[in-house]
Amino acid sequence: MSGLSHSLLTWAGAAVALFWFVGAHNRLVRLRSAALQAYAALDALLVRQLDFVQASLDAPPPEGEASQAAVSALQAAAGQALTVLGATRARPLDPAAMGALATALRVLLAAWERVHPDELVSFEADGTLSRPASLLGPRESGAGASSAPAAAPMAWPEPSALVEITRAQFNAAVLQYNAAIRQFPAVFVAWAFRLRAAAPLI
Repeated sequence: MSGLSHSLLTWAGAAVALFWFVGAHNRLVRLRSAALQAYAALDALLVRQLDFVQASLDAPPPEGEASQAAVSALQAAAGQALTVLGATRARPLDPAAMGALATALRVLLAAWERVHPDELVSFEADGTLSRPASLLGPRESGAGASSAPAAAPMAWPEPSALVEITRAQFNAAVLQYNAAIRQFPAVFVAWAFRLRAAAPLI
């Protein structure tokens, strides 16, 4: 009788462990899918930003040698950003790919700032108007320097709150996914299925 009880307890324990394992796996998969979906929405808006830049390049450039050089730099930065965006699309949760995209976008925004220094309007993550600001975010020490990088708004070439809202949503999805795969004991599920931490776009 004791052997039967022990066997039942063993099977019950195995069933509970399997139920937990499947549940943890499904939760991690849902969070990963949510991050991928959030990136797909962001990708579409980044393409729209690049289209906006390309359309501006079709217009007559500002006069002056310096402006010509700035326009050429903007054209090169837009081409590079488009190439990196295409590569990132295949693996958006890879930290190296996201880091490369962030760098390419920062270069693009800096080049846009040099050509259009008066068009510097940024939005907060909730879509409210931030302020006219450098495209590269806060540069002075103080409150801006102590803020989390993900909270620093970007001023995009096409002034749109939607792209900043979507960037914040993607970053939030990534942080939630990363937190889940590091929790104990779900970390073992993440290790078993090779679920790696992702990186936000900052």
